[in-house]
Amino acid sequence: MVLIRMNGIWRNSISCLRIRNVPQRYQSGYHPAVPLGSRILSDPAKVFEHNMWDHMQWSKEEEAAARRKVEENSAERVLLEEQVKYEREANKYWDTFYKIHKNKFFKDRNWLLREFPEILPLDQKTEEEAKELSWDHVKTNAANCFSRKHCPVVPEEKNSYQKSSGSSDGQSKAESDFSNLNSEAHRKGPLKADLFPGSKATFRILEVGCGAGNSVFPILNTLQNAPGSFLYCCDFASGAVELVKSHASYRAAQCCAFVHDVCDDGLPYPFPDGILDVILLVFVLSSIHPDSMFSYVSWLSEFTKTWGMLLFRDYGRYDKTQLRFKRGHCLSENFYVRGDGTRAYFFTKGEVHSMFCKAGLDEKQNLIDRRLQVNRKKQVKMHRVWVQGKFQKPL
Repeated sequence: MVLIRMNGIWRNSISCLRIRNVPQRYQSGYHPAVPLGSRILSDPAKVFEHNMWDHMQWSKEEEAAARRKVEENSAERVLLEEQVKYEREANKYWDTFYKIHKNKFFKDRNWLLREFPEILPLDQKTEEEAKELSWDHVKTNAANCFSRKHCPVVPEEKNSYQKSSGSSDGQSKAESDFSNLNSEAHRKGPLKADLFPGSKATFRILEVGCGAGNSVFPILNTLQNAPGSFLYCCDFASGAVELVKSHASYRAAQCCAFVHDVCDDGLPYPFPDGILDVILLVFVLSSIHPDSMFSYVSWLSEFTKTWGMLLFRDYGRYDKTQLRFKRGHCLSENFYVRGDGTRAYFFTKGEVHSMFCKAGLDEKQNLIDRRLQVNRKKQVKMHRVWVQGKFQKPL
């Protein structure tokens, strides 16, 4: 009887994943709950039993304390001439960061495909989810198919955002030819089919701010059985792009890593407008100036197909990273510079909604992910706050 019931739920779950209607293809509720999504702190006395607790509700006292801390560390602003330097030389600071840390600083985002199943082509998504679903995940997924409620989310640390274009060794002649095209020619019309990498692909992804590849390689490892898929990834730190290209798992036949400054809309990309299925913006917008964010989101949306998705995850307001800044590191409201010259902005859910929807995109998901991170050795508790969103290009 249990097996019959399980098989029925399994069939319902898989049928939801096989829905061919294009808008429904990107419904964020059509995936299982993530592993960290159910660790709830019900007994405060047990807070130091685990390193992370999910779905934390802040008390009024905790929120007020966080607000006071931000007011304190924002009271003194960085001098304007220094701010200009951090803006002008942003790529140099990130280059230095990757020369020092290489690919050892950030962990691979193995949670990425669970939180953002839209990254996978539909057939591959079905196969991967069917492979990984446990009995509990099957039940959760089947329920979500009918309720269309959003699943909880998984945390991650930051990555950089990114500068300008060169072809990689061992890549196709098409990619090398692209480096000789100028920006004006690119904007006048679509590139010829034989002039850009990934031209024969049927499913295309762009990750902006790829850093050392902590998202790139989990994605590539999953897409190796999906030959029609192609991944573009860029960063404005040339050292980061070189780390990606030199990685043992990098495959030029299915990936094009290039240097690009996201804030220079005059620079060409190695693909024409309107061909991307997914754009991934994970811990990248926070590292550019707030005044540039909206124009960049609008610019990026031109590269997606109708029904294409922009997937976003970044720092939320009052995250412990923001609270740890000292006086004299604030550039502008909720925008800071670290000691190494890299920068970070901290978002609210409303700001994310406004930025993406003003760019003409439909909101499919926009949520605050609050977690409690615990240092059990030092008996220290730290609030983590992230914002996650999914936005779709309409007809």
